[in-house]
Amino acid sequence: MTELKTELKTDRTTVRRLPKRGNYDRATVEAILDEALICHVGFIVDGSPVVIPTIHTRVGGTLYFHGSAASRMLRTLRDGVEACVTATLLDGLVLARSTFHHSMNYRSAVVFGVAREVTDRKEKLTVLEALVEHVCRGRSAEARGPNESELKQTLVLALPIREASAKIRTGPPIDDEEDYTMGVWAGVLPMRLVPGEPIRDERSSAQVPEYVTRYSR
Repeated sequence: MTELKTELKTDRTTVRRLPKRGNYDRATVEAILDEALICHVGFIVDGSPVVIPTIHTRVGGTLYFHGSAASRMLRTLRDGVEACVTATLLDGLVLARSTFHHSMNYRSAVVFGVAREVTDRKEKLTVLEALVEHVCRGRSAEARGPNESELKQTLVLALPIREASAKIRTGPPIDDEEDYTMGVWAGVLPMRLVPGEPIRDERSSAQVPEYVTRYSR
């Protein structure tokens, strides 16, 4: 088994704007991908840029996403087109004394590479279960898995995480020195994803499971 590189930095993943925020450690990149519920997949089709939001999951050193076998995005990427996948977590609104220095605290990850179609049935089933678990841990033990017809209608792509970077901002606003005397409130408004009260499907009589009532990212 090939050992995974811990350093994911390449020329095109190098953060040039505010480079101190860049991070190229595999564990950091993977942690962001694991927490994010949605990623955006960018690629070129017929000479035009396209960016599509989709659900993803990570298994080991590979990023997976899926969709309909009729999906233009997946069929294009299956044919060897370069992809750029991004995921972002918003941690807070940074409110400075000047509008120029307003910002956000965030964690983002960017992955470059060429995806392959997952054709092995065992791998495909493993990935589809991992996708469910990525969205809601514990769900795959209760819900019905895909049948043969659904498997045929689903295309799964695998993108090795070999070329990637993270970019992270933390901390308070950074104002111009002369603005610190202004009587304007400045600071950080923390932001986080919080689940609401579960809404029962009117045709369901089952108890709300604990993995729903205690859901967290």
